[in-house]
Amino acid sequence: MNNTQKIIILLGAFIILIGFLWPYISKIPLFRLPGDIVIDKPNFKVFIPITSMIIISLLLTIIFWLIRKFFN
Repeated sequence: MNNTQKIIILLGAFIILIGFLWPYISKIPLFRLPGDIVIDKPNFKVFIPITSMIIISLLLTIIFWLIRKFFN
């Protein structure tokens, strides 16, 4: 089995896993965490999701590390 087939199978499994876990994933308060900065004034709104982006970065780092370990 070549690398392209492995990637397609892995992506399909990941999409199926997300589909099964979606009711639980949708309840995660991502982008509403403590540390996410929201400035809301009349005619002006700024949203800076610092904490949420750190968590997403950590999760993607772990996922890519596992993929690299799987393919090597």
